[in-house]
Amino acid sequence: MKSNDTIYTLTTEFSENMDKSCPWNVYPRPQLKRDSFLCLNGLWDFTVSDGNEIPKNFNQKILVPFPPESELSGINKGIDKHETLYYRRTFSVPDGFIKDRLLLRFGAVDRFARLYVNNVEMGVHSCGYTPFFADITDVIQDGENEILLEVKDGTSHLYPYGKQKKKRGGMWYTEVSGIWQTVWLESVPDGYIENVKITPSLTSAKIEVFTKKKCKSLTLIDTGEVFCFDGNEITVSPKNPQNWTPESPYLYRALIETENDSVETYFALRTVTAERVGKNTRLCLNGKPYLFNGLLDQGYFPDGIFLPATEKGYEKDILFAKSLGFNTLRKHIKLEPPIFYYLCDKLGIAVFQDMVNNGKYSFIRDTALPTLFMKRKNDTRSHKSITQREAFLRCAKETVNALYNYPSVVYYTLFNEGWGQFEADGAYALIKSMDSTRIIDATSGWFWESKTDVQSEHIYFRPIKLSSADKPLVLSLLEPLGEEGNYTKHYFPKDGEMKVFLKGGSSLLVNTKTGEAVFEILERRPLLSDMVKLHYNPTKWWTIFSDVFAVCLILITITGMVMV
Repeated sequence: MKSNDTIYTLTTEFSENMDKSCPWNVYPRPQLKRDSFLCLNGLWDFTVSDGNEIPKNFNQKILVPFPPESELSGINKGIDKHETLYYRRTFSVPDGFIKDRLLLRFGAVDRFARLYVNNVEMGVHSCGYTPFFADITDVIQDGENEILLEVKDGTSHLYPYGKQKKKRGGMWYTEVSGIWQTVWLESVPDGYIENVKITPSLTSAKIEVFTKKKCKSLTLIDTGEVFCFDGNEITVSPKNPQNWTPESPYLYRALIETENDSVETYFALRTVTAERVGKNTRLCLNGKPYLFNGLLDQGYFPDGIFLPATEKGYEKDILFAKSLGFNTLRKHIKLEPPIFYYLCDKLGIAVFQDMVNNGKYSFIRDTALPTLFMKRKNDTRSHKSITQREAFLRCAKETVNALYNYPSVVYYTLFNEGWGQFEADGAYALIKSMDSTRIIDATSGWFWESKTDVQSEHIYFRPIKLSSADKPLVLSLLEPLGEEGNYTKHYFPKDGEMKVFLKGGSSLLVNTKTGEAVFEILERRPLLSDMVKLHYNPTKWWTIFSDVFAVCLILITITGMVMV
C-alpha cells in the first residue's frame, strides 16, 4: 500500500458527531422499508495482500462503510492495482430475528467483490456503484458466524470508474476501493416482497409488486385510503392529488401488505417531458415549462471521499443549494446511496443523473478538439472492447433499476463529452426501453448522434446565442443566458425569480418556475448614446425621432449662444 503522508485531509463538522462504533446506522433503503434491519457497519478486520491466497493474519482494523483511502476509515492509504483487499468480521443473529430467510446486503463495493460466509462462497459482484445481496440462510450456524469479503480494484478503464485516478488533481479525485456503503442483515418470510416498481402520472401511480403471494393491500398512510388487489400491480389514484415539484415536494407514504409480509414505500405524482410550447420545445415538469437551474454535484467529501460522515452531509448540501436559489443537482459521473435520493425527494431538488463512465480519457480527443471545432464523430468505431461495452451497459441498467422509483430523478446523461462513448444511439434505445418516463441526454456536450431527447451543448470559451430548436437546449455547466460573454452578475430578488445583469446595462428577468424571461436590452444609439437613456423606448421610430430632436435642441442652444 502507498502512504499518503504528504496529503493533508480536511474534516467536516459531521465527523465529530459520528457514531464511531456503528456509523451510518440508519435504515439504508427508504423506498422499501421493512421492520427487519441489523447494521453490520463498524470495525472490521482488514488486510491487504498481493498474493492469491486468503491471508491468515488480519493485522489492521477498518471502519466500515468508509473506503480505505479515506481518513474516516482509519486506514488512509491507497491501494496498488495488483493488491487484494480482505475484510472479515463475525456476527451472531439475535434471538427471534430470522423469519424464514436471512439476507446479507451490501450497498456498494468497488469493484470486484467475492463473498464468503462461514467459508462458503456466496457469489460475486462486479459493479462498484450498485447494491447486491446474498441469501445466507443455509450456511448460518448457531452462535458466531464469519463474513469474509475479497475485493480487487485496479481502476481499470474497462470498468466504470468515474473521476477516480491514482494521480489526483485537476478534475480527478482520490481513488476509492472496497466497501463504501452500508452492510446489513435483513430477515424476510418465504415469498417475501422482493421489490416494487412505481410509475407515476399527474393523478395516479402504477405500482408493481414483485412477490409470489397473491392477495395484497396498499394503504396510504397519511389519508388511510386502502386499495386491495390480487394481481401483480395496481393503479392508485389518491383523492385530491398533489403533484411533486422542488418547490412543493409532496410524497405519498404507502404500506404494502401480503398475508405474511409488509413493507413501507412512498411515491410522488409528477411527470417530466419535452413538449412543444409555441415555437420551441421545452423541458416540462408536470406538463408546464420549467427552468431546471442547477449545480454540478460530484459527490466527494474530504474525510469520507465517496461518503460523508453521516447522512447530514447530504442534507446540508441539498439545503444549501436550495438556499442559493437552485432547484437541480447534476449528479456527475457517480451514483449515490439511496438515502441521498430520498433526501432529494423529501427536501425538494431535481436530479440530473449521469451514468458512471468507463473508457480511457484523452484530453486531445475528448476535450480540446471538440471544444474548438470537432463536434461530431462516428462513435460506432470508438471504444471497441467488448468487455468495456458490456461493463458500461450492465452498470447503466443496474443504475436505472436502482433509481427508477425516485421522483426527484428526472433526467439521465449516458455519455458526457465523449468519454467512453460508443454507439450512443443503441445505448439510448436500451435505456429508453427500460425507462420512458424521464429525459435522456444520450451525448452531453458534443459528439451528438441521432437519438436523444435534448440538444445538449457545453460552451466554455465563447458566447452562444440561444435559438429555437426541436429539442430543448441545455447549456450544461453554464448559466443558460444566451449572452454568457456579457454576463456580470445575478441574484434572486424573490422566490421564483432570477435577475441577470449583462454588460452594457441590459438585464434578464427569469421566471425559474416556468422558464419564461423578460429581456431588457439597452443599446448604444446613433448619437449621444450617453444621453439617450433618458428617452429610451424600444420602438425604433421613437428612437430615431428622439435622437433627431435631441440634436435639434443642441443646435438651437449653440445657435442662440453664438447670436448672443
